[in-house]
Amino acid sequence: MAIYHLPALLTESIAGLNLRPDGIYVDVTFGGGGHSRSILEHLTTGKLIAFDQDLDAATNIINDARLTFLNQNFRYLKNNLRYLGYDAIDGLIADLGVSFHQFDSQKRGFSFRSDAALDMRMNPRAPLKAADILKTYEEEQLANLFYRYGELTNSRRLAAAIVKARENKPVVTVNDLTSALNGLVPAGQENKFYARLFQSLRIEVNHEMEALTEMLEQALQLLKSSGRLVVITYHSLEDRLVKNFIRTGNFEGRSEKDFYGNLKVPFRAVNHRVIVPSDNEVSKNSRARSARLRIAEKI
Repeated sequence: MAIYHLPALLTESIAGLNLRPDGIYVDVTFGGGGHSRSILEHLTTGKLIAFDQDLDAATNIINDARLTFLNQNFRYLKNNLRYLGYDAIDGLIADLGVSFHQFDSQKRGFSFRSDAALDMRMNPRAPLKAADILKTYEEEQLANLFYRYGELTNSRRLAAAIVKARENKPVVTVNDLTSALNGLVPAGQENKFYARLFQSLRIEVNHEMEALTEMLEQALQLLKSSGRLVVITYHSLEDRLVKNFIRTGNFEGRSEKDFYGNLKVPFRAVNHRVIVPSDNEVSKNSRARSARLRIAEKI
């Protein structure tokens, strides 16, 4: 049986939650259920609420009365918890990476390593696909997208090539896209280039940055004093956003002071230096290579 997902930094992230047996916890990225299973092992009368917008994740639901699974985007965190009767939580964990299952499912179009339709939707019910972006966005929109979310310095040339290619044939598959960009990929950096390109499209399709900021703001409101926020990121954009939010309570990293001149900070960073996987873990799980763990405690 194929592995649905192998969580990165599992031991460190679960330890970071500082779990109480009677606590209320949230796993906003259920996936294969790896983190949720570990959390449940530490609970007695406590409860766990798990979110995942991917329909396939529902096949991994754990048969445990202490678990409530919601097939929802985590940007709707607060409303869903209120509906369930929870207005405060003891901890929240978010593993923001794409799962093994999503990468390896060819029909989902998350990977550039095999030809497939350019879909990239985390939620298969969502209307916007990656192919729709490549079909409808203006050249400037595409360039800005590749630069902002992929940090690709030749974004304007890439956008121009795609617009030119789609005049003759719709760019709807992985091969269509790679053919359109032939000659623009830096030699010897193909994997890094396409990883960033596909990342930019995936972020746009799923509104990932907007959803992350909304979830973090709601988490701050829901966490009890001394509650823990545990976030695993996989690229610099989301990691910078999480780091700024933990340090300052806003996403720009802007320091704010109260009337007396004291810095207003909502969290205490538990790990002052970002936690990364060991060489041993990376050897067993290559997708953990870019994982970064940040842990914070609500003040």
